[in-house]
Amino acid sequence: MAVANVLKMIQDNEIKFVDLRFTDTRGKEQHVSVPAHVVDEEWFEHGHAFDGSSIAGWKGIQASDMLLMPDPSTANIDPFFDEPTLFLTCDVIDPVDGKGYDRDPRSIAKRAEAYLKASGLGDTAYFGPEPEFFIFDSITWGTDMSGTHVKIESEEAAWASAQKFDGGNMGHRPGVKGGYFPVPPVDSFQDVRAAMCVALEELGVPVEVHHHEVATAGQCEIGTKFSTLVQRADWTQILKYVVHNVSHAYGKTATFMPKPIVGDNGSGMHVHQSIWKDGKNLFAGNGYAGLSEFALHYIGGIIKHAKALNAITNPGTNSYKRLVPGYEAPVMLAYSAKNRSASIRIPFVASEKARRIEARFPDPLANPYLAFSALMMAGLDGVQNKIHPGDAMDKNLYDLPPEEDKLIPKVCHSLEMALEALDKDREFLTRGGVFSNEWIDSYIELKMEEVQKFRMTTHPVEFAMYYSL
Repeated sequence: MAVANVLKMIQDNEIKFVDLRFTDTRGKEQHVSVPAHVVDEEWFEHGHAFDGSSIAGWKGIQASDMLLMPDPSTANIDPFFDEPTLFLTCDVIDPVDGKGYDRDPRSIAKRAEAYLKASGLGDTAYFGPEPEFFIFDSITWGTDMSGTHVKIESEEAAWASAQKFDGGNMGHRPGVKGGYFPVPPVDSFQDVRAAMCVALEELGVPVEVHHHEVATAGQCEIGTKFSTLVQRADWTQILKYVVHNVSHAYGKTATFMPKPIVGDNGSGMHVHQSIWKDGKNLFAGNGYAGLSEFALHYIGGIIKHAKALNAITNPGTNSYKRLVPGYEAPVMLAYSAKNRSASIRIPFVASEKARRIEARFPDPLANPYLAFSALMMAGLDGVQNKIHPGDAMDKNLYDLPPEEDKLIPKVCHSLEMALEALDKDREFLTRGGVFSNEWIDSYIELKMEEVQKFRMTTHPVEFAMYYSL
């Protein structure tokens, strides 16, 4: 969409405010609003100044001036604000050199797309994430010197069968691991998800499917169409925004935490991906499951760098409550067309155009701009260095004898372990200036603050294990 079209959109819809949005390092969208009457062609050229020093992991106060440069192609009318508001996704520009800021996730993703073209290996990277989420009725938590607690309220939860509710306890609810996927009233979120899908379509994000997921207490998924790296990351941020705000409008609360519930399935974000050149899918071939040698080497790169990738694709301490060996989690660094326990799966498709791979270890805490870029950079390293992933694993990886299990590498088991791996294995990310060493250092420092906070906080389960000893 050209700037002129955005200005016409503002006029035709009597827009009162323009909301500028960008994503911080942790993956949370931030925003600032300006009156629509200040927006003209010159405004689009000059951008909007803001203080970058207050964004976690960004510049210090001595060099804080930043510019938000709106992308007119992302213009949409916000469906949740009372006053007519148009929102624009922005790149963060460093005014010193006029380039995308070194630590701006969207600018990193743009550099990743540019690197792909410059490498000559391909010209387009397609991504299709599947972020799962929970919708609860209410949640409370607290941590202070007097103690710590968390309490999830959910009328749909398996544990609510004995509770009394206004209007009575209807009794229809999914049991533990029973949410995939009975019809209503067991699935109590059909209308909420439908409202989310309508909002997504109105905002230009094509919806392919929606359904309840495996876990009790409102685990859901909305499948949306694949697209190019940057646009698909933009769409993922819109999806999260819609999920949070539609839930809020229904008096519910949504979370993309990977493991909010103990004893039931966690939420992943399987990431489908393929590389194209001159209109041809480079992943299609005559090898295993219809893959090309290019695709197998791409898989080899992801497996080789998986532990470093974990720091970006599984960026929270909570992420590793989901990635536990022996359960239904894709911890095995292997690939398979049949085995969903492998960390890389090749979906069955009839068309060569749809040939792709699916990385199953990422989770929806991941910043999509950073995660998609990092996955692609790892895969391209595999292609450049012809890293073959070995034989596919079509047997059940959860039932392997111990001697075979030990031979298969696994993902990290903690955020600290992942950050240590990223620190040691970073060169593949810095090629072409996509990620900088300074960014990696700042990211590790930011995330180690979370590790330290978690490490220093007494957990209720420790009382169960140690109080009477």
